[in-house]
Amino acid sequence: MSTAILTGQPVAGSPLEGDLWSLGFEVRMVPDASGAAAALGEVPAGDRVAVVDARFVGHRHALRLALTDPRFPAAAVPGAVTVRPEARTALARALAADASPGADPEAAPDPGPDPDASAAVRTRPGARTLPDTLAAALDADGTAVHRPELGVLVATVPADDAERSAAAEAVAAVDDEAVRLRGAVKSRDGFFTTFCVSPYSRYLARWCARRGLTPNQVTTASLVTALVAAGAAATGTRGGFVAAGLLLLASFVLDCTDGQLARYALKYSTMGAWLDATFDRAKEYAYYAGLALGAARGGDDVWALALGAMVLQTARHVVDFSFTEANHDATANTSPTAALSDRLDSAGWTVWARRMIVLPIGERWALIAVLTACTTPRTTLWVLIAGCAFAACYTTAGRVLRSVTRRAERTDRAALALAELADSGAAAALVAHGAAPAARRLGGLPLAPTAAALGAAAVTGTALWAPVGSWWPVAGALAYLLLAGVAVARPLKGPLDWLVPPFFRIAEYCTLLVLAARSEVNGALPAAFGLVAAVAYHHYDTVYRIRGGTGAPPLPLVRAIGGHEGRTLAVTVAAALWAGGTGQGFTLALTVLAAAIAAGVLSESVRFWVSSGAPAVHDETGEPA
Repeated sequence: MSTAILTGQPVAGSPLEGDLWSLGFEVRMVPDASGAAAALGEVPAGDRVAVVDARFVGHRHALRLALTDPRFPAAAVPGAVTVRPEARTALARALAADASPGADPEAAPDPGPDPDASAAVRTRPGARTLPDTLAAALDADGTAVHRPELGVLVATVPADDAERSAAAEAVAAVDDEAVRLRGAVKSRDGFFTTFCVSPYSRYLARWCARRGLTPNQVTTASLVTALVAAGAAATGTRGGFVAAGLLLLASFVLDCTDGQLARYALKYSTMGAWLDATFDRAKEYAYYAGLALGAARGGDDVWALALGAMVLQTARHVVDFSFTEANHDATANTSPTAALSDRLDSAGWTVWARRMIVLPIGERWALIAVLTACTTPRTTLWVLIAGCAFAACYTTAGRVLRSVTRRAERTDRAALALAELADSGAAAALVAHGAAPAARRLGGLPLAPTAAALGAAAVTGTALWAPVGSWWPVAGALAYLLLAGVAVARPLKGPLDWLVPPFFRIAEYCTLLVLAARSEVNGALPAAFGLVAAVAYHHYDTVYRIRGGTGAPPLPLVRAIGGHEGRTLAVTVAAALWAGGTGQGFTLALTVLAAAIAAGVLSESVRFWVSSGAPAVHDETGEPA
């Protein structure tokens, strides 16, 4: 259980102690810093600790935001500060310094009034409380102290009765629960989600919170609902397609609810981060497979379209991730294109139009659901591919324009993230090592994206035009291997170097798609679908580890599953050996490869994300998925 240490003289009639108990804190009263230091020593080492001024006046949700969010080692609002176990030592040092004889509480840097509180109830300039002093000391000691945005919520320590009355009136004037409900919804989201789901899903999130349900349970329910939807689509009947569309929409409502529940109850976890990061893709791609199975029952083979939709959607996400990581901490990160985008965002209608045109998950799933219920799987997949292709061209063109017109200097961290997203195997790494001296001499030429694009064209072109079962795709894959090594031979800091990982993904996925589609071997396309799904999971897993600051999966795993160039070469060899025959060798080879990669990647991924060192990566940006 968490412990709250109340310092100073208790105020008669104050609801503070009850608020802290309701937030899960055991309350201890102490008179001063010396008493707080002694009380801190009695709290178990693994417990969260808060120090709160007994005169505090504010909303319970302000305390909840500051004292219970598990994502931050330390957090504070005026009159209250909290630390997780990893920051306990720094808090103990701050308390010891404040309690030492001769310590001057005014010597600590004054953070000034809280900009989020209303002017009438801010802590008075120059007024110092023990929690405020401790928060300043933690900052000075190198512990980052999170200060949540309070908006209209009140958090203050009144100096006299008049200020206390004014603060109490300010608290009464704001509906704490309404603010909490609004805060459960992302500030930036898609049109369909904002206007068609969130107005009621937030209340579903509150209903779940009041019944003790966790975000992970809701996430799992969303996955199960989507899988049932895929099963309904696989029946191939009109009733099944209608049920599939309705169930897919229900799954999306639950998908929104799990994040809103996490924000409403502040129940974030590493397991929740992993589930949230991977289940959306699993649900969508399982649904594509369900459509393909349903069409097959009606005599229509759309596996190539289902695989094409998955390839296109995954490639779109890689473009998003790669561009974002390349510019995560770039300096001088401005351009005329970015300025134009900012001006367009100042007009309300353009904001929603631009968010809808990229076909984010809400709009995409609504489109899939309606088309499934009203048309055929073939029509659904063709419309989906056309919409996603347009969105991909729109977003990629804008990002290329930004990249060539801005004067950004990318950091070593960004170059490392792009190298990890590249997913190079041992063969490409060996080529890169040998080509590094020559690559450095080429200076500012766009070597990396050029080599990656040429390699992708070589392997996909030979797969597309060479006779089925020939060895030309193997030659193309070898050329791709060499060019892929050249592409990563120097740090990826060029304006367009963020295109390297997307080129690699397109080459690997499209080569597999083309070879399986042209082979006409029974079962090759479903097996290719499974292989792309396994590899795509590995790539998504890499992205979210990088976002969490832990880096890519272990290098031995990346090497063991071949890297993108090794897997591409293996698939082309399998196609040359078995794609031109009448047997099932090609299908069997793809199935074995998919099973081996899935087993290795999933086992290591599960081990990592349930470990104590996994990061809590929660998407609060509202960027379309």
